[in-house]
Amino acid sequence: MANDTSFGVGHAPLTETERIVLETERRLNGEYAAENPALGPDVKVMGKRENDTIDLTVAAAIIDRYVDDIDEYRAEVASVEAFVHDVAEEHTEREVEIHVNTADVIEDESVYLTVTGTSAEQGDDGSVGRGNRANGLITPNRSMSMEATSGKNPVNHIGKIYNLLSTDIAHEVVSEVDGIRDLRIRLLSQIGRPIDQPHVADARVVTSDGVELEDIEDDVRAIVDAGLADVTSVTQRVIDGELSTF
Repeated sequence: MANDTSFGVGHAPLTETERIVLETERRLNGEYAAENPALGPDVKVMGKRENDTIDLTVAAAIIDRYVDDIDEYRAEVASVEAFVHDVAEEHTEREVEIHVNTADVIEDESVYLTVTGTSAEQGDDGSVGRGNRANGLITPNRSMSMEATSGKNPVNHIGKIYNLLSTDIAHEVVSEVDGIRDLRIRLLSQIGRPIDQPHVADARVVTSDGVELEDIEDDVRAIVDAGLADVTSVTQRVIDGELSTF
């Protein structure tokens, strides 16, 4: 039974800018960090698109023991910028402008240099209710739930389960059903109601040119129904690490 009256929201497919932001953070913390230990795990990426220009602002914590002086620090920042540029080019033909550690004042040697590789040592730490949604992004121009998905149990905590499930369903629908340009899945719970029987299950579909909603509606409904029927699998998938909450 649902432990609360709450809602979860998921959308798909990701826009070009969303894909770039997500891939940039994950690959900096993955393949790049594996070969460049000076980069700490505290990586933040903000993406903004205006017309045909995508602007990426990257905050990348640099670990002090791997850089001997300001020149080496600058080289590390330049390396991050070059890597991000390569990642962005894989996803877009638009112009991309990249800015790394923009609060640095190089002439004063006031830079983003850390001991731990995180901003937590300066007291700048987040909490479970702040930050990324279940799809790894903060998307103010999208519909989204402000429920915290991390730090909650994956058995009946609906703020966690429905955000994960709606996101998973949205991606499965656009993967399996042709002709969808944009999709939003919203699931609303009612406290005490079975989690596989939401108070509302809503799909907002924007079709591609030449595709009528009635042509794909049954397929969309079938995938949403199947996802809800198998909602208890979310618990095990979270435990196994298959589903991420940030």
